[in-house]
Formats: sequence, C-alpha cells, structure tokens
Amino acid sequence: MTSSPGRGLLHLAAAVDQESAYDAGSHVELARLAERGALDFVTLGDTFARPGLDALSVLSRLAPVTRRIGLVPTVTTTHTEPFHVQAAVATLDWVSRGRAGWHIDVSTTEGEARLFGRRHAAPADVLWQEAGEVADVAARLWDSWEDHAEIRDEATGRFIDRDKLHYVDFEGAGFSVKGPSIVPRPPQGHPVRVVDATEGPARRTAARYADVALVRVAGPAQARALRAELRDSAAEFGRNPDDLRVLAGLTVDLGDGERAAEPGHGGGGPRQTAQGPLYRGGPVDLAELIAAWHQADAADGFHLTPVEPHRDLERLVNGTVALLQHRGLFRTFYPGSTLREHLGLARPANRYAVAGGAS
Repeated sequence: MTSSPGRGLLHLAAAVDQESAYDAGSHVELARLAERGALDFVTLGDTFARPGLDALSVLSRLAPVTRRIGLVPTVTTTHTEPFHVQAAVATLDWVSRGRAGWHIDVSTTEGEARLFGRRHAAPADVLWQEAGEVADVAARLWDSWEDHAEIRDEATGRFIDRDKLHYVDFEGAGFSVKGPSIVPRPPQGHPVRVVDATEGPARRTAARYADVALVRVAGPAQARALRAELRDSAAEFGRNPDDLRVLAGLTVDLGDGERAAEPGHGGGGPRQTAQGPLYRGGPVDLAELIAAWHQADAADGFHLTPVEPHRDLERLVNGTVALLQHRGLFRTFYPGSTLREHLGLARPANRYAVAGGAS
C-alpha cells in the first residue's frame, strides 16, 4: 500500500449548480462569493439527460469576471468528439489564464443516445474505458504544441515553428485522432481533470488520469479506504499517488440560522441519501466535521454542493470557511494564479519535448 503524505492545508471546492437558472448574473455572483472565500474551484454540472445551459459555455462567461477561482465544467465523453472536447477545455484554460478544469463524465441512458442517433447506450464499464481514452488523447493533444511553438516572426512570415508541432496518432477502441490540436498548449500544460470515483467503473479512469477524484461516502473510514484504493491504483499505473487529490463530496443544507447538526448528520458524519451524503446543520458543526475528517486523513479536502445555492454558499464562506481559516486549516489568500497552483500540482512536462521532439 502506498504511504499517505502528511496533512497539509485543506482543499475546498463548491458546486454552483442552480435549477432552472438561465442568466449569467446568478452564476457570477456565486463564483465571486466562492472566490472571496479562496476556494480552490467551482464546478457546474451538465448532462444530456435534462435541459439546461451548457456548463462549459457558462464558466467561460465567468472567466473574465473572476480572477483566481478555478472553473470546472462537466463535459461528457459519450456522444461527443474527443478532438472538439479537448480544444474547448484548452480554450477555457486560455481565456481564464490557467484556471480551467474538466469534470469528466459519461452518458449512460438510451434517451441520451437517441439525441444523437449514432449508437445505443452502453454499459458503464465500457463508457468509462472510453472516457479514459478520451482523457488520454486530450493530454496528448494538449502536448501536441510545445511551449513557445508560436514564433510570430514578421520578418520571415513564420507564425509557427513546425518542428514544435506533433502528430499524436492515437488509436482507441472507438475512435482515432491524428492531431495536432488547433489550440496552442494551455497555460497549465494540462487543465485539471476531475472524475467522480464513487462508483466502481469510474475508479480505474480516475486512478489513471484524474488530478482530482471525488468520492461521495458518508463516513471518514469509507473515505479513507477509498482514498487509499485510488492512491494504490495510481501507483500501479506508474503515477506518483501524491499527484492525485481526493475530495469528499458532500451536499450541505445550512438552513437559515445556526443550529446543531441533526441526528445522523453531524458528529460521526453525514446521512447517506439516494443522492449521496447530506449534512444538515449549522456552519460551525460543518467546520468541525471537515476538520475531523481531515485530521483522520479521510480526504485531501471537500467538494460541497449547497442545497440552496445563494444561502448556503454565503453561510459556507462567511461561517465554515472563516472558522477553518481561523484554525489554520485553510488558506486565507491564493498563493498562485492557476488551478494547479491552488491544488499544489506541478505543471506537467510536455511528453514530446521531453522525448527530444520525436513524434
């Protein structure tokens, strides 16, 4: 079993999903609130199974009106073109100046498949294998432009150093990509890849390709065991397990005033529901829960989904986060400018440049 690193500062993220919200202003307000609390990133869910705004487009709108907060939309790898997906995520990294992430997900239902008419729904394990291949080719395409491949030499009329562009020549089970990308290498090298590893079929993909794995479990012992499993799997794939951040996913209902956590919600952990673990109580007890899980090495941090987005996120930032900052468990300011810096992750080396330019 791989060893676990010493406890550092917590990582905290929040969902900014809002049911039936079709205006940018409310999303801007939530993202700025999360940024005021120095949270690592915000997520915005997306699925072909229900109507709603395109998450990546919404967070692209948030990029110029925020400065430090990471922006992580959900983009499915099922029924979409891998080349287009990676280019869109790379573009978000450029317009946010290095703050983009990508929550990788799959589409499992026949209803979603009928929207495209290309194929029928497939089992989850098949879809997650495909998602891993998409994550793999995306990283290769992000590397297909070496840093400084753009030379913009007006005297010679050369815009690109073609020796620094590379074909990826990727052959997957269901698609092939030649490359190179149409977007220069992103500021982060690789935008941060996030996978919900709660369910078994997604864990292999998370361990092999994710920078951040989310786990939705109701107790610290479960979270610690799943974190250890993911770290061990990452090591088996030849990765440094310390390059994987595991965040516990928790839905929070902070109510209208301070109150003790309801039975089954506070103390030993939240209550498991059909939608995942739910905490219902006040910001103070939530801070105690987060601190206790962190002390137990259950997770590297938390991804929190407010039940009432504006109310609960405000109470989270002004109450829970402030208490964690006061105890020295969470940052009071952003030490860097990119999402990788927030998470303490290095900028990946370019595989083609490292290989001496061989494609």
